[in-house]
Amino acid sequence: MRIAIAQQNYHIGNFESNVKKIITAIEQAKTAGAELVVFSELSVCGYPPRDFLEFDDFINECYASVEEIKLHTEGIGVIIGAPQRNPNPLGKDLFNTAWLLYNREISGVAHKTLLPTYDVFDENRYFEPSFEWNVIPFKNHRIALTICEDVWNLGDNPLYRICPMDILAKQQPDIMINISASPFDYDHDEDRKEVAKANVLKYHLPLVYCNAVGSQTEIVFDGGSLVYDEKGNLLKEMEYFEEAFSIIDIAQPGNQPVQQNEVEGQQPAVISGQTDKEMRVSKIKDPDKIIDFLTAGNNIRQIHDALILGIRDYFSKMGFSKAILGSSGGIDSAVVLALACEALGADHVRAILMPSPFSSGHSVQDAEQLSKTLGNPYDIIPIKDVYDTFLTTLKPVFKDLPFSVAEENIQSRSRGNLLMAIANKFGYILLNTSNKSELATGYGTLYGDMAGGLSVLGDVYKMQVYALAKYINRDKEVIPIHIITKAPSAELRPNQKDSDSLPDYNVLDKVLYQYIEKRQGPNEIIAMGIDAALVNRILKLVNINEYKRNQFCPVIRVSSKAFGVGRRMPIVGKYLS
Repeated sequence: MRIAIAQQNYHIGNFESNVKKIITAIEQAKTAGAELVVFSELSVCGYPPRDFLEFDDFINECYASVEEIKLHTEGIGVIIGAPQRNPNPLGKDLFNTAWLLYNREISGVAHKTLLPTYDVFDENRYFEPSFEWNVIPFKNHRIALTICEDVWNLGDNPLYRICPMDILAKQQPDIMINISASPFDYDHDEDRKEVAKANVLKYHLPLVYCNAVGSQTEIVFDGGSLVYDEKGNLLKEMEYFEEAFSIIDIAQPGNQPVQQNEVEGQQPAVISGQTDKEMRVSKIKDPDKIIDFLTAGNNIRQIHDALILGIRDYFSKMGFSKAILGSSGGIDSAVVLALACEALGADHVRAILMPSPFSSGHSVQDAEQLSKTLGNPYDIIPIKDVYDTFLTTLKPVFKDLPFSVAEENIQSRSRGNLLMAIANKFGYILLNTSNKSELATGYGTLYGDMAGGLSVLGDVYKMQVYALAKYINRDKEVIPIHIITKAPSAELRPNQKDSDSLPDYNVLDKVLYQYIEKRQGPNEIIAMGIDAALVNRILKLVNINEYKRNQFCPVIRVSSKAFGVGRRMPIVGKYLS
């Protein structure tokens, strides 16, 4: 069977655009002689639609879109994703559904069974799980049609009590097709391919796996759609972080696999980290290897590509075109500026340099040099006069109390006010430059350097920021070397260094990764050989600063546990605080 795979970037709730993309791909598939074209999960409305699903008007738009697409299915099968109403008054009102359309009719539907409710997923809030499983006949084929999570319940610690493919396999299908919206994170680089291959080896069936691509606010979908033959040979691996269209001939003689594997007699692999439960117990036992993993070249390359897509889609889908950020001459703002210029074009990114009385001369020079290299517009607006006015105004209240964090934060908030004023005046969106290590420990000023419309590095640890800077400089020096090599500092008091307030980042990031991503407790982290007092201090910093992160802007997610919708912690709590 000749199958087309359409890996597309959808816009949530933009039915006109989504339908147009789908129809264009259908016509392309027809021209290529495909019998069937496959799209990703909830392709009609975009994923995740969240509480839009509670509006009847939104569901009506979904149904109208399915009807429009159906008109273009003469002579070709089309598998799309869209919500479907549940006729049974018992249970949720909707199913997450894969629709097979053919010859202007609905030839079959498959409802998603396994509804993830961990991390960024909250599908059980909206959807009823499937209660029947049937192979769908199409021409001379029998399709086992599933949706995303339905093929992930493998391994030695399954998250769910049922495995839909076990039921479908008894009905003698001859092909598996899975439509998916599987988010990217660097912590699961090969898991998706392992899961796909494990299904093939278990059921001895070819698999077509169509994944979504594109960024939806904080979640990045990386594409990488897959096709395997029944022996576990990888026939097709589509592009990552971009739209793609491919034609594949299943079971056609002479098909050359991309990668040959010796699979005879091989048992399905145990998938580590595939479920939330397995991710909780998975850990790197040698703490010295954690930083190596976090900054590994392939991880950094993928993080770079995900952040570029995240910035670009956030702006284009929101109708924005221009970004602004504070450029301090430090590593974080330098990396954000370089990424933003690559994503949006240098002419569309404005840098504001705002030296304070405590800023070093080389910081301003470094920031200037960076903007000159990138070719983006920049302004220098010293904040000394603004800062002095604040101190004069507050003197009757502050009296002669010694310099403290209050004076430091006045500088940061002055910068935030200036940035937002320029953003409002000229229609810019403020990019936040805080990194994950800072956000985790509360090393930032609310309404100051924590201001912004989008956080670019909020899911990137400080050691990863350095690795990103080096990756950006892989072909030539974009970010001045001095920015990369100098000691990090907020420059809010004389001779200030980040290490005055925080542990060294190469130690801090090890502890944060084990606690945040791997959900290891203090005893488990201490058992790795890290100082007990240091571990307890770091975990306390994380937990007492939840109130700051709760007021933070959306964070582009690149890890398995990012701050935001995927990490839900109480603000008021005593645990480890």
